[in-house]
Amino acid sequence: MKQRWILPALLGGLAWCASAAQAPAPTRVEAGSLIFDGIPAATGDDALKLGRWLESRSASFLDWQADGSLIITTRFANVSQLHRVRSAMGMREQLTWSSEPLTTVWSHPQDASLLLFGRDKGGDENRQLWLHNLATGEERLLTDGKSRHGAPVFAHDGRRIAFSSNARDGASSDIYTTDVQVGGVPRLVVTGGSEALSVEDWSFDDKRIAFIRYRSAADSELVVAEVATGTQTRLEPLPPPPAPASKGRKSRSATRAPAAVPGPVSVAQARFSKDGRGIYFISDRGGEFLELRYRDIYTGVEQSLTPGARWDVERFDQSPDGRYVAYTQNEAGVDRLVLYATATKANVLLPPLPAGSVIQGMGFDRTSRQLAVTLENAQSPRDVYVYTLGTEAPLPQVTLARWTQSELGPIDRTKAVAAVPIQFPTWDTVGSAQRLISGFVYKPATPGPHPVLINIHGGPESQYRPRWDAFTQYLVNELGFAVVAPNVRGSSGYGRTFLRLDDGRLREDAVRDIGSLLVWIGLQPDLDRSRVVAMGGSYGGYMTLASLVNYGDRLAGGIDVVGISNFVTFLTNTASYRRDLRRVEYGDERDPDMRLFLQGISPLNNAAAIKKPLLVVQGLNDPRVPYTEAEQMVARLRGSGGEVWYLAARDEGHGFRKKPNVDAYLLTVSQFLRRLNTSK
Repeated sequence: MKQRWILPALLGGLAWCASAAQAPAPTRVEAGSLIFDGIPAATGDDALKLGRWLESRSASFLDWQADGSLIITTRFANVSQLHRVRSAMGMREQLTWSSEPLTTVWSHPQDASLLLFGRDKGGDENRQLWLHNLATGEERLLTDGKSRHGAPVFAHDGRRIAFSSNARDGASSDIYTTDVQVGGVPRLVVTGGSEALSVEDWSFDDKRIAFIRYRSAADSELVVAEVATGTQTRLEPLPPPPAPASKGRKSRSATRAPAAVPGPVSVAQARFSKDGRGIYFISDRGGEFLELRYRDIYTGVEQSLTPGARWDVERFDQSPDGRYVAYTQNEAGVDRLVLYATATKANVLLPPLPAGSVIQGMGFDRTSRQLAVTLENAQSPRDVYVYTLGTEAPLPQVTLARWTQSELGPIDRTKAVAAVPIQFPTWDTVGSAQRLISGFVYKPATPGPHPVLINIHGGPESQYRPRWDAFTQYLVNELGFAVVAPNVRGSSGYGRTFLRLDDGRLREDAVRDIGSLLVWIGLQPDLDRSRVVAMGGSYGGYMTLASLVNYGDRLAGGIDVVGISNFVTFLTNTASYRRDLRRVEYGDERDPDMRLFLQGISPLNNAAAIKKPLLVVQGLNDPRVPYTEAEQMVARLRGSGGEVWYLAARDEGHGFRKKPNVDAYLLTVSQFLRRLNTSK
């Protein structure tokens, strides 16, 4: 029978619909850039209900312009674009109309008519840098049009930018500078290798750049390079001071890196101090957690501005006049903002943030009197707020104003449920106590027991945070699911030891954490242990597949989004500039023993154990986890008679970003969950 499929414009591409006579499960249907393989036609009113939730928008701070206006990113059509806001709750003025999402921008330090933005094609992550003239609308390409380019940083005079690129050979990460006015071939400053290099800052005299050489989430270093010569100085920790000769209680000094941190350390961000003598940076040199630190470049003396921190410092920004440093601390997934006065070494009292806030970005304006932050929480989408600092001495009075207010669409804001923090005991101990794994749970207001979706984050060096997620709210409110989001071992945010608990041959220890979570779910009276589905993206996709292999008898099905199915084929086929970085985390497949281990734990080689339905989602331009990881898993399971739905997008990469694709993907997930839920 011939089948007829359309993309209804009214729902913005949400559903592909069939005539009443259609067969429920077509073999393969192509709709625009999307490929629906083995996926039944959407039925019922899911598309309409989901569409209401997915109309919510968000706004994120990107940068201040020289004239005091804000550049934000938000979406009014199919992809995010750049907008300008000139005052609190002022009109949003759209600046770009690209067919690809624009989510990063860097303003010229002096000329408010010039913006620098990055853009790739179809999710291939080969970001190109463009100079955009707001007065004329002209866009000028500054890079080669084909290679991968890192985030650029403007020199203080506005003439040059510094950025990383793999243009030399496609695999190595180097640092270049280029004149944004003149253009021409970028000048090579630092020749790198397989480590990822990221430019952090220019010194205030524009003679040096600070950059980070990244090997893994637990191993990176801070380097300063002379722009003229490329000469590099590694800012390594100093050796600990000698023990005092006299007896008695030893004094505790915060001015040198302690000896208690063996092996590699992590460095996350860096900024030169205004006086040119020092550099602020984030590192776990001082212990388990990431601290905000300051180092005198000339003497090497180093101190922590957050000594004894029990949570990671996540990001910071220095005011242009050098008087303030603002930083955030990630406290069990929720952020705390601190404003530090460099002269008095005291914290400035700030108006409180909305409860449960997660800060996505922040930055001082050119006057050093305004600090913009992007805030969101589980019940409210991202929006931009601005702190204004007074002129009082020694510490200023600070006010907080909202600059954007994003729409939730045609839904009742009061229906959005909170993310409740949880801890559950896992299979091993820390000392004599059971190890606890943290996470969050969203529950419907209706009586249980509720079906459960386990949402496993990627990374693995990442963390689930209680951000706004319209789809999670839809699942809870419309489908009656409880959503549980664990931060299994290997997640960031809980100290360097916890971060490394899944490295190499410890990989399946993280999978065992999911087994412990399933035990916890079974003990909750309002959760239905017979209707549990696992879902994850990227590394979370691997975790989903591995959970189906090991705990398939306790799962109703799984959803694998751009996930790893075989570590050996993944490491062989991932983009060359990523390969060595991933080997540090997962193991080197070139070593025969490690290769045997990786083959043994790979879900593809254990596919015979997967007996439950699986949905696989993949962007065909993915440079991180190539589409072959998805398709070999689909073929293996179907070859043994397994039920597999497969959704692929020709114009997406490592995840979906374009609204019609996102809508179709989430509708497919909804249909899959409904199918599993009603089959019980």
